[in-house]
Amino acid sequence: MNLNTIHNVYFIGIGGIGMSALARYFVANGKQVAGYDKTPTEITKALQEIGVTIHFNDTVSEIDSKYLNSESTLIVYTPAIPKSHSELSYFISNDFQVLKRSAVLGEVTRQTTCLAVAGTHGKTTTTSILGHLLNECNVPMTAFLGGISENYNSNLILNGTEVTVVEADEFDRSFLTLSPDFACITSMDADHLDIYGDADELVKTFKDFSECIKPSGKLFVRNGLPLDGITYGIEDDSDYSAQNVKIENGSYVFDVQTPNGLYKDFKFNLPGRHNLSNAIIALAMSVEYGLPHHQLAKGLASYKGVKRRFTYQIKTDDFVFIDDYAHHPEEINAVHQAVREMYPNKKVLAVFQPHLFTRTRDFVDGFAESLSQFDELLLLDIYPARELPIEGVTSKWLLNKIENSNKKLIQRSELITEIEKSDAEVVLTIGAGDIGEEVKYIKEAFSIAN
Repeated sequence: MNLNTIHNVYFIGIGGIGMSALARYFVANGKQVAGYDKTPTEITKALQEIGVTIHFNDTVSEIDSKYLNSESTLIVYTPAIPKSHSELSYFISNDFQVLKRSAVLGEVTRQTTCLAVAGTHGKTTTTSILGHLLNECNVPMTAFLGGISENYNSNLILNGTEVTVVEADEFDRSFLTLSPDFACITSMDADHLDIYGDADELVKTFKDFSECIKPSGKLFVRNGLPLDGITYGIEDDSDYSAQNVKIENGSYVFDVQTPNGLYKDFKFNLPGRHNLSNAIIALAMSVEYGLPHHQLAKGLASYKGVKRRFTYQIKTDDFVFIDDYAHHPEEINAVHQAVREMYPNKKVLAVFQPHLFTRTRDFVDGFAESLSQFDELLLLDIYPARELPIEGVTSKWLLNKIENSNKKLIQRSELITEIEKSDAEVVLTIGAGDIGEEVKYIKEAFSIAN
C-alpha cells in the first residue's frame, strides 16, 4: 500500500479510541477523512470539530460520493464491526482497499523508527508515558495512544514523523502486523480467551510478536516473564530497576538502576506500583533510544496520566472519587493496591461494571476474589460490547461468588442514590464499558455535596 496515492480515508467504527487516533493522524497529513460509528460520543464530536464528516446510520447512501472512488479511497475498519455491516460489505464487494486498523498502523510505522508497547495490561499508560518523554526531549515523533492523554487532551501526540510510538494490541493478534525497532512486553496474563482459546496460545502469540522485532532491534520484558530481553522491575535485580522508592506528598520519588549506573532523583505523580512499573519501562526504552536522563527526569515529573486510568475526579480531605478503566482481575488488583497505598485508613466503595460475557465467564473466580477486597461493592450488569448474552453468565452469578458481605447488584439509574447511602470516604468507578458516561454525573452530584 502506497499512502501517497491515497487522498480519502473512510473509517468504519471511527469512534473507537485507536481508530480515532489514526483518523487524527490522516487529517494532520492532509487527507480527506470521514467515517461511520454507531452512536455519537465525545470522541466523534472532537473529530467533527477538526473537520471529519461522521454519520451514525449503517447505510451507503449517507457516504459522501468522493469516498466511493475505489482508486483514491482507503477503507479502515475495526474488528468490532460485524461482517454483516452493510457499508463494510459494500466496500469489500466493490474492490476497495479495505484494511483493519492494525494493518494500516503497521504500514504507517514501517518507514519510521517504531517503539511498540505490548502486554495484556499497562499498554495505554506506558505508551502515553513513552510518547510524552520523547516529546519532552524534542524527538520528531508521532504517538498513537489507546486513551486520552491528560497532558495533550488527545489520543495522538504529533511532533514529527521520524519515530512512531504505538500500542501493540494482542486482541485478534493484530500486533503481528508490526515490525518494531524497540518493543516491550509488560504482561502476558490470560485474556481474550474468546480469541485464543487458552492461556498457552496467548503466551505463544506474544513470543511470535517478539520475533517481529527488526534484527537490530531490542526487546524489553518485565522481570519474570518467560522471554529473553532487557529486563525491568521495581527494587529487584533487573537491567532497569526503580530503587530507593519513597512516597512523598502522594508521588513516587525514586532512583533508576541502569546498565550504565544509577540515575537519581526521579519523580512520578501516578499512584500504584503498576504505574511505577510502566514508568520504568518507558524510561528504559527512552534511555536505550539515547535520551539524556536529566531531560527524562523533567519529562516524567510533568506527566499527568491518561483519562480513566486512576483519574482523580474529586480529591478533598473528606472525599475522594477516582475513575479507572480496569476490566481484568489483575487490573482491579492493581487499582486496589494503589488505593490502599494512598488511603490506608479510609473506607473504599467500588462500583464495577463487568465488560464482555466471555471475559466474565472465563475469569469469574478472579473477579470475585479481586472485588472481595473492597469495603463495599456496587455491581452493574455486564456491558456486552460486541457480544451476545451467554446463558448463566450474569452479574448476579458473579455477585454470588463475591465474599464481601457489603455488596449489591444495581442498575445504572440507581448509581448516585446508592453511592449517597454509603459512608465511604473513597469511591471508585471501575470498568471498560459505558460506566465511563456516568462519571460526570457522579462528579457533579458529589462536588456539590462536598
